[in-house]
Amino acid sequence: MSDVASTDSPSLLLLQRQLRRLRAIAFGSLLASGGAIALVVLLRGPAPLAGAAAVPNTLDELTVGRLNVIEPDGTPRMIISSRARFPGCFVRGKEIPRPNRRDAAGILFVDDEGTENGGLVQRGLVNQAGKVTAALSLTFDRFRQDQVLQLLLDDGDDHANAGVTIVDRPSYKVFSVEDLLRLNEEAERLPPSERDALFQRHEALGHRGYRRAYLGTEQGSAKVVLNDPQGRPRLRLRVSEQGEPSIELLDEAGHAVRTIDASKP
Repeated sequence: MSDVASTDSPSLLLLQRQLRRLRAIAFGSLLASGGAIALVVLLRGPAPLAGAAAVPNTLDELTVGRLNVIEPDGTPRMIISSRARFPGCFVRGKEIPRPNRRDAAGILFVDDEGTENGGLVQRGLVNQAGKVTAALSLTFDRFRQDQVLQLLLDDGDDHANAGVTIVDRPSYKVFSVEDLLRLNEEAERLPPSERDALFQRHEALGHRGYRRAYLGTEQGSAKVVLNDPQGRPRLRLRVSEQGEPSIELLDEAGHAVRTIDASKP
């Protein structure tokens, strides 16, 4: 009898069956691993090419009460908000509470240093007295100052005035929005008579600015009004609700010193 075991021996057959079973297990594990890797790739999408910009995520619809757009360092640049979540005033990145702003929704613009520089606000409703009260306002502020350009619609039951207003404001080096906030805080601590005197002193110095021009409609008339550096109307062009045109030259007190209209040759 040979010393080499026969291929038909029970021991050899058992060993072969065990090897086939191990190969099947290994192959199944390989398939499972490959499937998992493929699934991850499909879910994450293809890897971006070297140097290629990342593809931003997209949404068909987003519902929020307030959306803050910020720079990488956290500086706010634009805020879109509901009435309930509308922000206060931003000065150099700091938000200062303004409870009186909670009557409108809209967009707040903020400049590179984190200071408010304009915005869009809007509202429209029928109040408890059954009257329509609606308005939209788009404003642009001078640097570290208040608004110098405004596009406004003021809508009510018996009127709808719309126009563009241009205001002169001093440089922030003379009087800034921070100075204005401090002035308002000081005025709130004073009785009404002293408060008015305080505002008049600053108005005389030009700290609060003066309206220089208006183009729009008021009470059915279309008009252009140009003011002097102290905010006094000096030239008024008007077309009345009845379609009658006129030009008025005004003195410092607002009295017409010369009038041109269609009834005069």
